[in-house]
Amino acid sequence: MAPAPDPPGGTMILASIPSPARGVWHLGPIPIRAYALCIIAGIIVAVLVTQKRWAARGGRTDDVLDISLWAVPFGIVGGRLYHVITDPELYFTAEKQPIKALYIWDGGLGIWGAVALGALGAWIGCRRAGVKLSAFADAVAPGLVLAQAIGRFGNYFNQELYGAPTTLPWALRIDPAHRPADTPDIATYHPTFLYESLWCVGVFLLLIWAEKRFRLGYGRLFALYVAAYTLGRVWVEALRVDHANRILGLRLNIWTSILIFAAAVAYLLLARRGQPDSVTSVQPTGDDPTDGEGEPSTNGGETTASDHERPVTG
Repeated sequence: MAPAPDPPGGTMILASIPSPARGVWHLGPIPIRAYALCIIAGIIVAVLVTQKRWAARGGRTDDVLDISLWAVPFGIVGGRLYHVITDPELYFTAEKQPIKALYIWDGGLGIWGAVALGALGAWIGCRRAGVKLSAFADAVAPGLVLAQAIGRFGNYFNQELYGAPTTLPWALRIDPAHRPADTPDIATYHPTFLYESLWCVGVFLLLIWAEKRFRLGYGRLFALYVAAYTLGRVWVEALRVDHANRILGLRLNIWTSILIFAAAVAYLLLARRGQPDSVTSVQPTGDDPTDGEGEPSTNGGETTASDHERPVTG
């Protein structure tokens, strides 16, 4: 925390969180961007956490890397597509530069595009590795939400996606060049990047507890992640003051979060219940050799081990 000068109007600001002095460094001609470093750090943490969880289920740690090579690029492309499609006026209206739609380092990755297209990439990777998607989704969920918690700090370095003005002690101080056009003289705002990051850490802890308490399987742990994250995203999104298209007075991402929350809760209530399913239930790049109950039959003449026989750990 650092003391901040009093803003116009005489309101006393006792303390604030300073914004970084810079978000990019140069290694010769090569720019090193904090936003990219945060995304990469989040991906690394997600992979490491998922490898540990996948191995505890009897899976191969190499499976996680193989599937990530499909899921991560798909997720980045999907996240950018969602952002550009939902805010096209930022790039394709008069006096805008369409080429900037490709400038991912400037910020702008929509989580739901990343999850949707990342899931497609994960499905391809799972099929190629002979891994059941629902089992992998449950294994990856805690690591994924931790990656989001880390990745949000990229917005901190870019001084973007903050909330409404505030004089709270944990207010985020924004440099004049990054302030909204309608509040150029107001220095401190809600640090929504921090709110969402802390919420994601809370969701991580919830998932670890719920998995041990209820032994959620068949994609239900992933559905719990989606429901819990969207619940927090609604109130964080409501605080933000950056540009957003609106429907019936609400930001588009709020409506998206509400709809996805409803779908996740429906899946939790209606999906098959029971202990986590087996990690391997399909032949690589082939069809799913399951019996009528959805459990694996044989693999190379031996019964594939299921999680009914293996402990589930966080």
